[in-house]
Amino acid sequence: MSADASAPAIKNEDSPRGFAFALTAYLLWGFLPIYMKALAHISPAEVIAHRIVWSLPLAGLVLVVLGRTQDVRVALRSPRMLAMASLTAALITVNWGTYVWAIGSGHSLDAALGYFINPLFSIFLGAVVLKERLRPMQIAAIALAALAVVVLAFDSGGVPWVSLSLTISWGLYALFRKTLPLGPNQGFFLEVLILSVPALFYILYLEFGSGEGHFVRTGMTDTALLLGCGVVTAVPLMIYANGAKLLRLSTIGIMQYIAPTMIFLIAVFIFKEPLGTARMVAFPLIWAGLFLFSWSMLRGSREPAPGTTSSR
Repeated sequence: MSADASAPAIKNEDSPRGFAFALTAYLLWGFLPIYMKALAHISPAEVIAHRIVWSLPLAGLVLVVLGRTQDVRVALRSPRMLAMASLTAALITVNWGTYVWAIGSGHSLDAALGYFINPLFSIFLGAVVLKERLRPMQIAAIALAALAVVVLAFDSGGVPWVSLSLTISWGLYALFRKTLPLGPNQGFFLEVLILSVPALFYILYLEFGSGEGHFVRTGMTDTALLLGCGVVTAVPLMIYANGAKLLRLSTIGIMQYIAPTMIFLIAVFIFKEPLGTARMVAFPLIWAGLFLFSWSMLRGSREPAPGTTSSR
């Protein structure tokens, strides 16, 4: 994610504060399936609409506190920035919708697999789109991930669309989000602001048109859970955004495995989803690929830049 243009340069080193922020965000994301499982009786579209609408005031409050509202006003006057933000907003909506459906319909393991594959898909995108040079270990990691997908496809007789939808939507979101010249908090606010208009109309239709809404008609529990969607959506994202600026990229790269690991454990031990033979083959392949990827990334981060000398 891009940092604020007006912010001072951040040293490429870890800080305890940044680590605490990032760890908190990843733990919150890791426990998110339990919250979403409580909403499994509500359609994913309605859940996503509430995630958008109730995230907006929280994201706006953060911008007011940080004094960053001017950046959003500038973006709203730029058709190019609005178009870019609309694209990233559409991608994050696909990602959220797939995730909510997966958790509610008993496909949490597929969601975990998708987020495990994501770092490998991101380096693949970097090579294809940004023409970044891949190290041999990174190529091997991508090959292992592709093999895992083939194993799952062969077992199910079709493409593992849940995992791939999550991987591709988030990978493309991260790629295009880098081209949006806004800080993470401002960018998130602009995205939910764009999405809030159709989301609000959809909620009003469900509540007062079709009568199928769960916000005011089915009791306080559903109302509280849907209101809380804003908190569980916006808070981890904004905590992460502030932590990422205080950590090295390699540290973030390793920490990003916390959430899918927790999703995997919750799916197996709490939701009791069966692993099956194909998944017992696919997951180790992905983990082996992630090990190679992480090792390559750590080695790269320790190599001094050209023209510099190591301080160690």
